Amino acid sequence: MKDEKKAAGGVARRNSLTPDERSAIARRAALARYSKDLPKAIAEGVLKIGDARLPCAVLEDEANTRLFTQEGFLMAIGRAGKAKGGEGASVDGRPAFLRAKNLEPFISNELLASTTPLEFVPLKGPGYQGKAFGYRATLLPQVCWVYQDALAAQKLLPSQEHIGEACRDLLKALTNKAIEDLVDEATGFEDLRKKRAILKSIEKHVRADALPWVKMFDLEFYRLIFRLNGWPFDPESTARPGIIGHWTNDIYDRLAPGVRGALHQRVRRNAKGKPTQKLTQYLTPEEGKPRLKEMLEGVKVLMKISKTWPEFVSRLDEIYPRFDETLLLPFSSPIFSLESDE
Repeated sequence: MKDEKKAAGGVARRNSLTPDERSAIARRAALARYSKDLPKAIAEGVLKIGDARLPCAVLEDEANTRLFTQEGFLMAIGRAGKAKGGEGASVDGRPAFLRAKNLEPFISNELLASTTPLEFVPLKGPGYQGKAFGYRATLLPQVCWVYQDALAAQKLLPSQEHIGEACRDLLKALTNKAIEDLVDEATGFEDLRKKRAILKSIEKHVRADALPWVKMFDLEFYRLIFRLNGWPFDPESTARPGIIGHWTNDIYDRLAPGVRGALHQRVRRNAKGKPTQKLTQYLTPEEGKPRLKEMLEGVKVLMKISKTWPEFVSRLDEIYPRFDETLLLPFSSPIFSLESDE
């Protein structure tokens, strides 16, 4: 009965719509289905080159394609007017901005092959009827060189000279800077790429579940710490100053970016928040443990050749500097306070 009332309500709503409203709803539904197959933007921004402001994006495809929106691209090279969806492709495959006959001597076949507009789903806003069009970022300097070469050869028409001048200015602004790097900076994808690299590194070093504990910070490691600090060492005693817990945790900050925080997030804790497992139990046997073992051997060598703790720390910072974890913070939950692992 409830379903029948719901269905009747749906019919009533449809009947109350005008033909144009029903058509608009159907069109949006069709575009939504179509957009599922399009690459999506994962970063967007506005690239400032000289006086030009170019909307740009990075796509979530295998190549992380960098592109400029079609309208922004056309405005950057001095073409006025609002771009239409897919504008640019003629019968012979030439885009509108390369269609003039006087430009043909300056256009390579390779360039023509890269001028097809790309359809994608914008990160922000509906874009052009639920999708947007753009050109690969690397196309911009190539098109600019076409107009620059034609300008230098005095082959531009009077109506094209403003485009040639705009392209010349863009090329000057692009000197010694790769266009895709500029897009990465403008969209914030540069930081996103670094964060992804950190997360991938964590996956290599840190397990999701714990392995049986195997001692890795051996007796020699602690003996050397005591010697450098001038403390008497009793190999039979496990009592150690609390500061040593901070020093052993510091080793993980030098192992790989984000590893220490990820390890502290995984270990089990009792009601008081004290760990009931060791950090080393969550190191991967393929990458994490071998890397820590290798590093500890190097650290002990630095201890042996140092006469004081400050001298050792100075050598440690030089040979095994800490990784900057600030880029990872938006991707991680709060990091637990430092505690001894061994």
